[in-house]
Amino acid sequence: MRSAGINNGEPAGIDDEYAIQIVSAQTCRMRNWMTKLPIALIYSRLVLGILVMVLSLNHVEHYRVMAIFILTTGLLTDIFDGIIARKLNVSTQTLRRLDSTVDQVFFVSFTIATYIQCPGFFLTNAFKLTLLFGIEGLTYLVCFIKFRKEIATHSIGAKIWTLLLFATLIQVVVQCQSGILFSICFWVGLFTRLEIIAIILVLKQWTNDVPSIYHALNLRQGKEIKRHKLFNG
Repeated sequence: MRSAGINNGEPAGIDDEYAIQIVSAQTCRMRNWMTKLPIALIYSRLVLGILVMVLSLNHVEHYRVMAIFILTTGLLTDIFDGIIARKLNVSTQTLRRLDSTVDQVFFVSFTIATYIQCPGFFLTNAFKLTLLFGIEGLTYLVCFIKFRKEIATHSIGAKIWTLLLFATLIQVVVQCQSGILFSICFWVGLFTRLEIIAIILVLKQWTNDVPSIYHALNLRQGKEIKRHKLFNG
């Protein structure tokens, strides 16, 4: 005979306790699965980067549509991996470092794929692109020399530049050229890379998620800084 239930105001019976245990176990499994979602989103960009290069090398039909879809998906995973990680309180330094490195691999892969499709754009803008790639590499070199770690500042300026880079790459994919938008992207990219180098030089110890040089100066002085809970927390 079934023991008295919770609904009668009496202690939970065996069946009720068993049901509670099942719900608790399911909740725990769901929680464990959710905590793995950020790193799954990060690694998905590696897959997308390889995929877009394969598609470009094979000059598949409707490449432009697929490339835009891949770039958009990559950007969305980049946005939501951090948001989800912070929401679940699993945003560790290791995760942020991995996120930063995979971002670079993804965009480099997409750039290579775009070069295969539109070499003329890269030849026309060879000087600016070489300078931009060079200063991007310099940020990593400076950070590694000082801290023996890769960059993971995720500054506000870098996030803005990522959106501009996204728009520029889409225009190049569609038209194999970009004028004003590329110029804006170039200068913003240049200044934000210089800010990142300044942040690295100012910091006394390696720190992830530093919104700006102003925040880096505060950290150097031992002050607490405010980070946006959703985007830079």
